[in-house]
This record gives sequence, C-alpha cells and structure tokens, in this order.
Amino acid sequence: MIIQIKGNVKYPITLDPSVWIFDDRKVRLEEAFNDAAPSSEEKIESNSKLNKPPVNNSIKKYNKKELLENSYVMPIKEFIENAEMNENVTKANLVMKDDTKTISKEQLINSYLLFSIDGKQIKDQGPAYLYFGDGSNQENPIKGIKEIEMI
Repeated sequence: MIIQIKGNVKYPITLDPSVWIFDDRKVRLEEAFNDAAPSSEEKIESNSKLNKPPVNNSIKKYNKKELLENSYVMPIKEFIENAEMNENVTKANLVMKDDTKTISKEQLINSYLLFSIDGKQIKDQGPAYLYFGDGSNQENPIKGIKEIEMI
C-alpha cells in the first residue's frame, strides 16, 4: 500500500507510509493542529545539526508502548519539495480508487497524512488519510489516496 507523487514534477516519488513509524518527522495526531506542536521544519533543523537523516531517533524518544497506542500524522511538505514540482504547478489531483479530488498546491503542501491509528497501519481506505493543515477536514479526511498528481 503506497502513494505515488507524480505528474508535473522533476522526480516522481513513491511513499510507503508503513515505515513512517520510525521517522522523527511524525507528529501525534492530537498535536498536529495544536500551535504548540513543533513543526516538521523545527524537527528537521534539530536533526540536521546532527548531520543525520531524521529517522530512528524516535526509537530513543518513544517507548514501544507509546508507538503502539498513538495515532500519528506525517507532514507532506518535505516529500512534495523533494519531488521538485515545476513552477507552473497550481493544483494537485488526489486520485482514489473510484474518485478524484482536486485541491490547491498550497492546501497540499500544508497537509498531513495520517498513517497510524492507535499504533496500527491503516488498511481500510488506506494507506493514509489526508488532513488539511488548518484542520478544516478533521471530521472528514480524504481517504483511499493512491496517487497525488501535480498539475
């Protein structure tokens, strides 16, 4: 269960949310829409001082019980930046099994992907749910995304 970022980008990317539990950029769902939560940029900056990728340090910070009980989201911004979208991109198509939803580039960049509910991978309409960064769709996230096509 993967999500592809493709379309009007220099580097198409395949995301595998099943490995994000070990990634330090993840944020607890309860903290994602809280102003006190550290941003992914702050986490990346603190990790770059160590000159190491932001992966596996969370094993030290979180005990196994915590990882298996909480729900986590991943900010999507860094993945979109790594795909290097072309300058003329203004929107993104979120392609699902039976539908496509178009959102603005800004909405996508500021979004989160929920990849773990109560410590478990999302299998039903997964592998991730998309939440807008402003929290406006917390009650109704976008589910079942297979592709993110930059247009």
